[in-house]
Amino acid sequence: MKILKDILFGASVNKVYGTTDVSICDLIFDSRKVNKNALFIAQKGVLVDGHKFIDKAISLGAVAIICEEIPSDLYEGITYVQVDDSNKSLAIIASNFYENPSKKIQLVGITGTNGKTTIATLLYNLFKKEGYKVGLLSTVKIMVDDAEYVATHTTPDSVSINHYLDLMVNNGVEYCFMEVSSHGIHQKRTAGLCFAGGIFTNLSHDHLDYHNSFAEYRDVKKSFFDNLPKTAFALVNADDKNGAVMLQNTKAKKVTYALKSLADYKAKILESRFSGLLLNIDGSEVWVKLIGGFNAYNLLAIYGAADLLGMEKMESLRLLSELESVSGRFEYFISNGGITTIVDYAHTPDALKNVLETINSIRTGNEKVITVMGCGGDRDKTKRPKMGFIASILSTQAIFTSDNPRTENAQTIIDEIEQGVSPENYSKTLSILDREQAIKTAGKLANKGDILLIAGKGHESYQEINGVRSEFDDYKKAQLILKELQK
Repeated sequence: MKILKDILFGASVNKVYGTTDVSICDLIFDSRKVNKNALFIAQKGVLVDGHKFIDKAISLGAVAIICEEIPSDLYEGITYVQVDDSNKSLAIIASNFYENPSKKIQLVGITGTNGKTTIATLLYNLFKKEGYKVGLLSTVKIMVDDAEYVATHTTPDSVSINHYLDLMVNNGVEYCFMEVSSHGIHQKRTAGLCFAGGIFTNLSHDHLDYHNSFAEYRDVKKSFFDNLPKTAFALVNADDKNGAVMLQNTKAKKVTYALKSLADYKAKILESRFSGLLLNIDGSEVWVKLIGGFNAYNLLAIYGAADLLGMEKMESLRLLSELESVSGRFEYFISNGGITTIVDYAHTPDALKNVLETINSIRTGNEKVITVMGCGGDRDKTKRPKMGFIASILSTQAIFTSDNPRTENAQTIIDEIEQGVSPENYSKTLSILDREQAIKTAGKLANKGDILLIAGKGHESYQEINGVRSEFDDYKKAQLILKELQK
C-alpha cells in the first residue's frame, strides 16, 4: 500500500477533489483490470479514451482517479486528481509507487530505427559474461538476471517498466539495458526514469503511420536525449547525420562512435565473411561472430557503452569476440543441400538494404540471392514500395508475400510493395500470398551455394491475420521446408 499524496510527488497536478491521504494498492490504466483500492489513470489513447471508463473503474473498486478532465458527476468518497498529461503523470507516479528503482540501477536506453534489440541484448550478454547481475527490456524478451519474462512491446508501459526495474533491484541487478522506441518516448512511458546513459544507433524511414513526418519522428527521438541528466552519457553514431541532432540540447556527456567519421570510438572492417568480421577497434584487432557492416556499428556502440560504464577496454574486446548473434537478427543456417538461409527482422527500407548489401559484399557473385519479404499491415504504408524497389534491385529473385497483415488485406499490401519495382526488374519478382508457399518456392529455386534471405519477421514466432495469431517461425519453417525439399 502507498499513500496517494506520496506517489503524486513530481506529477504536474492542477486540481484535487477529495483527500490525497487515501491508500493505494495498485496502479491501473485498463478499466477491465481495476481492483479494490486501485488508482485508475484515465489516458487518452490513439483508439480509446480512458475517461469514458472512469465510472466503470469506480464500480470495480477504484478509490482515486487521475484524469485530464474532471467528470461532471463526482462520486462521494472518491479522490479525483486533474493533471495536464495523464501519460506523463502515470510514468512519474509509477516510478514513485515502486520507490524509483531506476535510481538504484545503471539504466541505459538504446534508441534509433535499427539495431536497438541487438545492442541491448548483446550489452546484457556482455555484462553477464563479465559476472554482473544484469537486466534487459527488449522487443524479444525481458530478463531479470537469469529469469525470463515475455515481452509484448518494444518499450513496455510505464507501470510494467517500473515493476520489472523493481524486480531487478530486489534481485541485486546492477545494470539494465533497455530498448527505447519512438512510441514509448512520445507516449511518455520513459518519463520519471533516471538513465545512466543513452545510445543512438541511426534514423531512417519508419513509423510514419504514427508520426506525422520524418522531422517529428526525429524530434521525438531527440527528446529522449534532451531529458538525459548531466550525470549520464549520450553515445551517438557520428556517421548518421542525425547523431549531431541528438546531441544539440542534451545535458549529458556527449560521446560519438563511427566507422567513417572522426569520433571518440573508431572501428574499421578488415575482413567480412559469413563466419564473422575482423575489426580494428581503437587500434586493436578483434574477430567477432556477427556479420555485416551494420553489426560493426552495433559492436562499436557496445564497446563504447561498456567503456563508459567502467569496463576495461581489452576485457570488453575479449568478450565482444565471444558474442553470438541475436535471435532473428542475421540468423543463418546452411542446409544439407548447401543453401545458406538467413532470417532477419529487417522490416524497414534501410534495414533491408543493409542486410542485402552485406550479403552481396560477402558472396562471390556466382550464387543467386533469393529474397522472401513482405510488409506488416496497419503500419506505415509509404515504406512498402521502397522495400519492393530495394528487394528487386539487390536480389537475383525477390518473392513478395504476406508478413503480418493484421487487419489489412494481404494482397493489397503486396500490390503496394510491387509498385516500387522498376520495369527492368519485373522479371526478377514473384508474388505468392501464402508465406509458407513463398518460402517453399524460394527453396525450390535455390541451388547449392545460393543464399536465401527471409526478411521482416525475424524472432517472431507467429503470423497475425485478421486479428488471429497462428504459429509461424521463419527460421524453423525454413529448416523444415529445406530438409523436406532435399530428401
